[in-house]
Amino acid sequence: MKKKWIALSLLVAMMVLCLTGCTEKSAAKEDGQQPEKVSLQLSVEEYPVMDGSTANLPMMAEVMAEVCDISLEEAENLTSCQKTPLAWENITNGEADILLVYEAAEETKALVEQSGVALEITPIGRDALVFINNAQNPVKDLSQQQLIDIYTGKITNWNEVGGDDSAIVPYQRGETSGSQSLFMKLLMKDETPMAAPQELKPAEMGMLIDELARYNNTGNALGYSVFYYASYMYQQPGLNMLAVDGVLPSDQTIADGSYPLLNEYYVVIRAEEAEDSPARRLRDWILTAEGKVAMEKAGYIPVQG
Repeated sequence: MKKKWIALSLLVAMMVLCLTGCTEKSAAKEDGQQPEKVSLQLSVEEYPVMDGSTANLPMMAEVMAEVCDISLEEAENLTSCQKTPLAWENITNGEADILLVYEAAEETKALVEQSGVALEITPIGRDALVFINNAQNPVKDLSQQQLIDIYTGKITNWNEVGGDDSAIVPYQRGETSGSQSLFMKLLMKDETPMAAPQELKPAEMGMLIDELARYNNTGNALGYSVFYYASYMYQQPGLNMLAVDGVLPSDQTIADGSYPLLNEYYVVIRAEEAEDSPARRLRDWILTAEGKVAMEKAGYIPVQG
């Protein structure tokens, strides 16, 4: 009888340990310590060729790390992009299978249309066009109309908008860049910006931010970028993001729509992609709740719904 009680006690103890272990494992998964595998798994070899915009590189790496079950560092080493205009061209000529990309400039849209390749373009996230000046510049807020007047040459001195008596040096980007297309679409609209000399039209977003930082002594430069890139990918000390119409760009004001200069970015595949192709399967996964979690993990703001 005593042996039976001992055996029963051992059995109960083993069951308790098993249940405790299972509970701890479940809690660890909820805490992210032992994440479950995502519903889509692709090997690095079968992963589709992904291209896109510079500001989407961290998202590209996070998506690849999740789907290929590799480290983020390894995914970052395997991730690259040709920037917005070339990425749109590459999806039409077959050099890329899927894009995470910002909106194309009108010139690039025309080339895509001329290619005759049908694309499936789905909005996945939201970013903002932001304006940047020197942190020592007393001007911290400009209205959309003031920005338009600056870029059309009607306002030429910071003292006209509450700043010091110094000429405004307004930077632009190249005509086909992603940030330039947002500048034209969201701010300028039907207005034509004044022609900028080549030295005020850096080829890279990082170069533009570097050039703005060079004006630390005078603080009279003005430029623009997209929020994610300027906030998380290429920060420079001594620079300041301006509020527009009284609203400062932030994760919160972009998510709630209160910042005025907002635009979506997209996942793009060719319409001819087979239902079981890696590109279409990856696109479909990006649109799931798991895909949104991966975007948020990389610091992006998914579209609602």
